[in-house]
Amino acid sequence: MAVATTTFAQNQINFESGNFDFLKGQTEVNVQLKFENPLFQADNYTEAQYLERRKTETVAKKGEESWRRWDEEWQKHKESVFLDKFIDGLNAKAKKIKFSKDATTKYTLIIDTKWIYAGWTGFVTQPAKLSSELTFVESENSSKVLTKVKGEKIEGVGSKVDYGMEYGRISAAYEKTGKELGKAIKNALK
Repeated sequence: MAVATTTFAQNQINFESGNFDFLKGQTEVNVQLKFENPLFQADNYTEAQYLERRKTETVAKKGEESWRRWDEEWQKHKESVFLDKFIDGLNAKAKKIKFSKDATTKYTLIIDTKWIYAGWTGFVTQPAKLSSELTFVESENSSKVLTKVKGEKIEGVGSKVDYGMEYGRISAAYEKTGKELGKAIKNALK
């Protein structure tokens, strides 16, 4: 496979290998989210370290019940909302192909979460940022990589989410990553 060095103007989507030619004529692509050992914040905390810090802050300010509710939301976002928001963003831009989870299709897109900056709110809002590897593989043989793309520090802006909590801001970054990938696919398949 040829390695392309194209960057889609300020979109922060970069090809590592392959292209989108294999998607021509496809009507649906399966999507999976890998959330295994991403790093968090500028300090590159593990998820366990990040959550421990978040728990300490939440319990100190709001108590154990607030932490329990926060953790439940975090798990829900990690298990489904992040992927759903990514797919929403992708489908909003890559009009001719439907991307969905748990679909039986020829190709699968795997989103491998590498780094998350949770952002913050206050007088102003600092959006979350997401870095990920986006790999298209054959569904029947996931070792057969067709295209690998990187999303680098994509800011979660322009989404209808609750920016007040980390998981909302992070889901916006997944959605924006999906939109940027969708634009790249749409442009490549014109």
